[in-house]
Amino acid sequence: LLERGERFLGRWGLRQEGAPMRGQVSVVLPVVCRDGTRAALKLQDVDEETAGEGLALRTWGGDGVVRLLAEDAETGTLLLERLDEDRPLSGVPDVMKATGVLAGLLARITAVPAPAGLRRLDGVVAGMFERLPAVLAALASLGADGDRRLLADCAAALREVADEPGDRLLHWDLHFDNVLAGEREPWLVIDPKPLAGDPCFELLPALWNRTWEGSLERRFDLLTEVLGVDRDRARAWTLGRVLQNSLWCVEEGEGLDAAQVAIAGVMLGR
Repeated sequence: LLERGERFLGRWGLRQEGAPMRGQVSVVLPVVCRDGTRAALKLQDVDEETAGEGLALRTWGGDGVVRLLAEDAETGTLLLERLDEDRPLSGVPDVMKATGVLAGLLARITAVPAPAGLRRLDGVVAGMFERLPAVLAALASLGADGDRRLLADCAAALREVADEPGDRLLHWDLHFDNVLAGEREPWLVIDPKPLAGDPCFELLPALWNRTWEGSLERRFDLLTEVLGVDRDRARAWTLGRVLQNSLWCVEEGEGLDAAQVAIAGVMLGR
């Protein structure tokens, strides 16, 4: 990725100022454009999750979201507005205040219809149901009856809403570390993994991040109130997100995530 970065520094007339910042799947270089604009060069490989990031950012047009300055779609390379990486929303001590900020941003970005060409939530859900029998069987063979029942309950809740997957432009991973302080707005969203679907599918990351701070029920209430979504539908889609992540855990030979088990318990009223 750093070698690719050298090519794009030259191609787009950029000057690097500062050390690379490394994420889980990307590298970001702080840069200065020819006209003196401070920007960020994001380098990543194109995969199922990163495909469409530039399209999503163009569709949002900087409304509550980091602004896209240039893109090379073939490599997934993005030139972005520079935000303050040292001031993520996770640094706000009051988790309810941080949740309110995130909810407001989430309401804005999920009000936008998804453009054509993105992966769709109905396809994601269909894939989950295809994988579910093998995962439930694996848990049964391990004697993990509690985990198996939990995932079966999550799947049952998801089936209640799966026939209306939605058509809004979703971020998919909007948690407190994916919101940074900006200059033109106090807070701006970064790093979408876009898909088209129901905004209720977006709530889990905001609950999973800082799970043990404050009341999960109050945080869920705040999210649903600000987004103006049906609570029962939001619970069902949140349980669907728990199912999605738990399928990955079991398939990788790992136990279920304790925080997500706790969130599922709240959603199921346990």
